[in-house]
Amino acid sequence: MADLQQARTAKSHLRTALAGRDGVRGIGLQASGDGYELRVNVERPTDGDGVPDRVDGVPVGVRVVGAIRAS
Repeated sequence: MADLQQARTAKSHLRTALAGRDGVRGIGLQASGDGYELRVNVERPTDGDGVPDRVDGVPVGVRVVGAIRAS
C-alpha cells in the first residue's frame, strides 16, 4: 500500500494526465487498508474509460458521482 506522500505525488501526476478531460469532476485521496489510494470522481460511467488502474504504483479507483451543481 502507498503511504501518504507516495499517494500525494501520484495524485499530482494523475491530475496532470487527466487535465482538461471531459467528465472528470475531481481527484482525491482515500484511505484504504493500511495506506492510501487515488479516487477519480466522474460524471458518467464512460468518463472513467482510460483512467489507469495504478499511477506510480498507487491504486486508482473510479466513482461515478454525476453532474456537480451549486446548491
